[in-house]
Amino acid sequence: MKTDAGRLSFLDRFLAVWLLLAMAAGLGLGRLVPGLGDALAGVTVTGVSLPIALGLLVMMYPVLAKVRYDRLDTVTRDRPLLLTSLVLNWIVGPALMFALAWIFLPDLPEYRTGLIIVGLARCIAMVVIWNDLACGDREAAAVLVALNSLFQVLAFAALGWFYLSVLPGLLDLERTALDVSVWEIARSVLIFLGVPLLAGFLTRRLGERARGRTWYETKLIPRIGPVALYGLLFTIVVLFALQGDAITSRPLDVARIALPLLAYFALMWAGSMATGRAVGLDYPRTTTLAFTAAGNNFELAIAVAIATFGATSGQALAGVVGPLIEVPVLIGLVHVALAARRHFPASPEGSVHA
Repeated sequence: MKTDAGRLSFLDRFLAVWLLLAMAAGLGLGRLVPGLGDALAGVTVTGVSLPIALGLLVMMYPVLAKVRYDRLDTVTRDRPLLLTSLVLNWIVGPALMFALAWIFLPDLPEYRTGLIIVGLARCIAMVVIWNDLACGDREAAAVLVALNSLFQVLAFAALGWFYLSVLPGLLDLERTALDVSVWEIARSVLIFLGVPLLAGFLTRRLGERARGRTWYETKLIPRIGPVALYGLLFTIVVLFALQGDAITSRPLDVARIALPLLAYFALMWAGSMATGRAVGLDYPRTTTLAFTAAGNNFELAIAVAIATFGATSGQALAGVVGPLIEVPVLIGLVHVALAARRHFPASPEGSVHA
C-alpha cells in the first residue's frame, strides 16, 4: 500500500476523498432508496449483518496476510507495549468516554448511553488499516487486536454494568441496564477478527512454503494489498446506507453526538502517542499503540445497542455516528502520525513496515 520510498501511494494519498465519497454515497442511498436500510439490515447470519461482515473480512484479510507471524514472539515479550496498551484500552478509554458522554450529553440519556457503549468496544477491525497506512508495526497490531479481543469477551459485559449502572449510582447519576451475552461478544470477535486472522496466517504460511518469502512479499502482497481499501470503502457505503435516513433527518442530534467523539479521538490518540514516546517505544510501535487505543469496535457497539435498545433507538444512532466521525478523523491522524515520524528515534533495522 506504500511506494518504495515509504510515501503513500496514489490510492492511499487520496483515501480521505474516497472515504468522504463512500460516506456520501451511503448516506444518499439510505436517504433516497426507500427500504434499502431495512433490506440491508435484514440480511443477517446469526444476528450479524452479512454485508458489513463481508466488507470487514475483505478489508482485514490483506493486511493480516502481510503480518510476519514468525516475529510475534518479539511483541509478546514487549511488556511496556502490552501493559501500556491494556491500561489505555481498558481503563483510560472507557473512563474518558464515560466522562465526555456525561459532560456533553447530560440531557440526552439515549445518546449518552450509546457513546458509553462505543467507548467499551475496543477496536479489532479498522485499526489494522489505519496502522498500516501510518507505517505502524504490523506484528504489534496483530498482537494488540488479539489482546483486545480476549479482553472484549471477558470484560465487555462487566464494564457495561459498571459504567452504566454501578458508577452512575455511586455518583448519584441516572442508571441504565445493559443486557448482553458473552456469546454475542465472542461471536463478533470470532467473525470480525478470527476468520481474517486465520486466512491471513494460512496465506502467508502456504505462500512462503510454496514460493518463498521474497516472492510472497514482492509479488503476492502488492496484488492483494489494494483489496483492503476496496473492502473498507464497501463497508463504509453499507454502514451509512443502513442509517442514512436517521443521520440525515437529525443533523443537530448528530452534531451533539459528534462533539464528545471528536474530543475522545483527539485525546486518546494524542495521549497514546505521548505515552508511547514517554515509555521509550519507537515510532512503529507508538503509532500502533495510538491507533489501537483511539479506535473502537463500532460493529460490536452497534450490534449491542440494536439488540438491547432497538434499531431505531438513540443508542443505535450514537453507535452509527461513531464511524461517521472516526473514519475521517483517524485518516487525518494517519497524516499527522507520518509528519510526526521525524521526532522519534530511528527504529531498529527491519522494524518499520513500508
